[in-house]
Amino acid sequence: MPYEELLTRYEPVVGLEVHVELSTATKMFCGCATGFGAEPNTQTCPVCLGMPGALPVVNATAVESAVRIGLALNCRIAEWCRFARKNYFYPDMPKNFQTSQYDEPIAFDGWVDVEVPANEAGGEAFTFRVEIERAHMEEDTGKSTHVGGTTGRIHGADYSVVDYNRAGIPLIEIVTRPITGAGERAPEVARAYVSTLRDLMRALDVSDVRMEQGSMRCDANVSLMPTGSTTLGMRTETKNVNSLRSVERAVRYEMTRHAAVLDAGQAILQETRHWHEDTGITTSGRPKSDADDYRYFPEPDLVPVAPSREDVERLRATLPENPAERRRRLQDAWGFTDLEMRDVVNAGAVEVIEETVAAGASPAAARKWWTGVLARRANTDGVAVTELGVTPAHVAELDGLVTSGRLNDSMARQVLDGVVAGEGAPAQVADARGLELVQDDGALQAAVDKVVAANPDVAEKIRGGKVQAVGALIGQVMKQMRGQADAAKARELILTTLGVEG
Repeated sequence: MPYEELLTRYEPVVGLEVHVELSTATKMFCGCATGFGAEPNTQTCPVCLGMPGALPVVNATAVESAVRIGLALNCRIAEWCRFARKNYFYPDMPKNFQTSQYDEPIAFDGWVDVEVPANEAGGEAFTFRVEIERAHMEEDTGKSTHVGGTTGRIHGADYSVVDYNRAGIPLIEIVTRPITGAGERAPEVARAYVSTLRDLMRALDVSDVRMEQGSMRCDANVSLMPTGSTTLGMRTETKNVNSLRSVERAVRYEMTRHAAVLDAGQAILQETRHWHEDTGITTSGRPKSDADDYRYFPEPDLVPVAPSREDVERLRATLPENPAERRRRLQDAWGFTDLEMRDVVNAGAVEVIEETVAAGASPAAARKWWTGVLARRANTDGVAVTELGVTPAHVAELDGLVTSGRLNDSMARQVLDGVVAGEGAPAQVADARGLELVQDDGALQAAVDKVVAANPDVAEKIRGGKVQAVGALIGQVMKQMRGQADAAKARELILTTLGVEG
């Protein structure tokens, strides 16, 4: 059903379950390493493989991270809670149950304010409060890979392999209450909420939240209520959506699919669904289980978790400045427009720009390098901008070389290439490559005279008032000087030579 039509007949209801892998050194219940990308099944032990007689021990750092996340989400922190066994069979669950929390989560009854940006359809920016039902601790599963076939799924595959390195990594699952009242902006609210959580987890330094690597994943629940009704419709759950853009698209697609099914007089099947990034649709997974199907019972091998009030307050004191408030403060200090600040946030460059400015660069120059050349290089290399080997001190030093007149913009880009390549700090690279602006005005004037003499037609256009044509002559002067001239000074000399005011 067309999106605009469904909105006249139905009220969308969204529920989001976000899984965050904690960046602890060891797993939730054993001492195995948690590093991403290790050889399959090399970070396992009898505990995380569920061997008989192996006993788990709770990771204290993971518990502290869970408390800090709960506090940052304005949750109440349980004075006493415990783990439970969630029983189901799946090949990537070596124990045939997941150690999780059921009716006694460590954090509950919270909320977070989400800033939803303006959209291209003319919708204005607004703030929307999302209520948090719970944030509970659990362990991650392993990873199944289905080899052969065309879909990457088990159907049609020749065989499957399982890597248990991820099994047992600490997870926090953050579950919202049903999100209502967002109307046509519901998909955007869902995206903005997941983005807000990602920023918050980064600020807390509890996870790298790399959605493309699975360290942050979103399950999106969607249902529709007839307009005027207060009874929730049947929901579907789209599993493991792994990008902000996909969260918005998946919610929007499921809204239109539900509306079409209901309009045809059929019932929505309660099920999990798979999101396909390439086609922008979801497909059926399996019937959705209810809590009773998992046969939850308290984990007999783990003692309850009972954080003292003193410990909770100690952890509360470690909370960072709210990311949204921090962005507003920095934007005001830097004088950036809303669009400029959005580019900085999208590039993941808020922290490095702040450090670059602290190292002596101007905010404009720091933004230029981090969201321009470096962001494009990071995108090409498939890494975060902070993983290029360029530090805020490097960028501040590069800005100093430009503002002092030693380098022009073109040279600075070459120097930056050298820094990324590991050739040293900016001044070292400039020295080694022989990059420095020619300060000899006589040499520059000679180049200008030569270029003007060789282009009488362009010179006449400039004398006739078409000053913008000077760009063609500047380019030739720079070529004559092998790029080692100040373009602004070249422009000034050209206009002076031609008797034209700039």
